[in-house]
Amino acid sequence: MTRNLLLSGGPGHDFGALAGSVTALLHEEGIETTVVTDPTEMLCELSGPERAGGDPYDLLTVHALHWGMAAERYAHLRDAEPYTLPPAGASTIGRFVAGGGGLLALHAAVICFDAEPTWHSLCGASWNWATSSHEPVGDVTVTVTDAGRGHDVTAGLEPFSVLDEVYERLDSDPGLVPLLVSETAGRPRPVLWAREFGEGRTVTDVLGHEPASVEHPSHRSILRRAAVWAARKSPGASGPGTTGHPGEWRPTQERRP
Repeated sequence: MTRNLLLSGGPGHDFGALAGSVTALLHEEGIETTVVTDPTEMLCELSGPERAGGDPYDLLTVHALHWGMAAERYAHLRDAEPYTLPPAGASTIGRFVAGGGGLLALHAAVICFDAEPTWHSLCGASWNWATSSHEPVGDVTVTVTDAGRGHDVTAGLEPFSVLDEVYERLDSDPGLVPLLVSETAGRPRPVLWAREFGEGRTVTDVLGHEPASVEHPSHRSILRRAAVWAARKSPGASGPGTTGHPGEWRPTQERRP
């Protein structure tokens, strides 16, 4: 059995319904999901495969919104919601993926953890509170790039429209290769990419603001394929259109500016 650990929860989204939709579609691929809403519980689950008869996870999915809420406009949420990913926690996630685990980072996952360096490296991009933004939820058209036409997650996909929001001006790693894009203000914005990280695989999909997006037939198919690709990596295989992180993984020591 393939096991998935899903981190959910946070403000501004119907994360309960989103978690239900993701759990159901992954079940169709034989992937069974455990849902947690506390990042500390997520880290305990990831770091304890030897716990009380438990089996290790094959996939970590983050469809959540957990961050430090330093800006004054979030002061009213700080009593219940703020979270800062500690260095040891970042190392736990990094070791999980680099050791062969899969990561599926959905929508607000790139906002989580305030661009902590290891998390940023895993996702390939992160929210910049000074420059990043998005338009209101509306119909967006998603198309496949040249790289996407040759990748297992997106090969054969036709353009589709979905009710969602597209993030703009994320801090992205140089050389990031998008598999799907959506044009906003006359420019193509990356919405999905897939990469190697040590022995593991990561897929970042910044769509998925609402359950209707996750349930959209085309997006639903993409998410199923993304989870299978990330969780069931063949040893030594490298899919086209990916950006590699070869060599031994080590925790990032410096925080991005």
